[in-house]
Amino acid sequence: MTAITPTASSPSLLARARAWLRDSQIPPVYGILVIIFIASILLDAVFGIDDQLFIFNQTILTNILVRSVALGIVAVGQTFVMIGASIDLSVAYLISVTAVGASYLMAGDPGRVWWTVLVLFVIGAFVGLVNGLLIGRLKINSLIATLGVGLILRGLLNATFENFAGSVPASFQSFAYDTIGPLPISVLVLFLVVLAGWFVLRRTRFGAHLYAVGGSEEVARLSGLHTGRVLVLAHVICSATAVLTGLFVVSRLRAGAPWVGTDGLYDLESIAATVIGGTALSGGKGGVWGTLAGVLIFSILDTMFNQIGIDAYMKQILRGAIIILAVGFYTFRSRAEQG
Repeated sequence: MTAITPTASSPSLLARARAWLRDSQIPPVYGILVIIFIASILLDAVFGIDDQLFIFNQTILTNILVRSVALGIVAVGQTFVMIGASIDLSVAYLISVTAVGASYLMAGDPGRVWWTVLVLFVIGAFVGLVNGLLIGRLKINSLIATLGVGLILRGLLNATFENFAGSVPASFQSFAYDTIGPLPISVLVLFLVVLAGWFVLRRTRFGAHLYAVGGSEEVARLSGLHTGRVLVLAHVICSATAVLTGLFVVSRLRAGAPWVGTDGLYDLESIAATVIGGTALSGGKGGVWGTLAGVLIFSILDTMFNQIGIDAYMKQILRGAIIILAVGFYTFRSRAEQG
């Protein structure tokens, strides 16, 4: 009689999926970006208004990149604070303050540009300092602290200005409209900001400390890190990116108004792009390249929906679905890593 030796049953499909999710370190945002890009090509081929696919249309491709600038810059700053397990809801209001302040202080005079920019970055640094101290030192919840600071900024702004104020000089609009070769200056600035953010996060001691604080603030503190200082600096960086975004916005509009930041939804959309890009809401994980991919997803959707005339509400529905899909993937992978 032949003895029957037990054989290990092959892993189930679910077990294989869990193993792949556990071992794979590739953020799904890149897969989503590729899918959105291919879907956009197909939609453009079927419903496009001209005979040329958008991937061969330099104007449309440039428009996608330019659409990414404002949200992309502030999302880099949002990535910093979210890696530190914080969040910043004041960025939209600070963008409005910057846009109004720039047009009011410059008043169309090219001689006022540089000192106005310096003043606005000082204001931004102060706002970031306040946010960081409230969160890092006083231990106030980041949602409440930054929302409160944002509402204070909004109140001060609305009490002082009711509509568009002043204007920036034509020379300052080169930030938004001039090009170096085929690329707009604003797009080059965006890539420099992303590159600088990557370098700080991955190649500096501060970046390592920020990941440690986001992973576990208590463990980081017991290891000798000044967790409060780390969070303060992260919020100062975030506010600086909000100021730079405000300068870009006002260079496009030529004048700032109290609603340009909030109407742009830069607070919520920067958080959404950062989460889609793989930065954990709980902190300790993420990076700026994933955030840039998340921003590009939004920009491609905006451009293509406008190009083929699809209702804007459908765009919001699709954005929400993408956010849920990405967060669900990260949650599933986190559980797979835990067992």
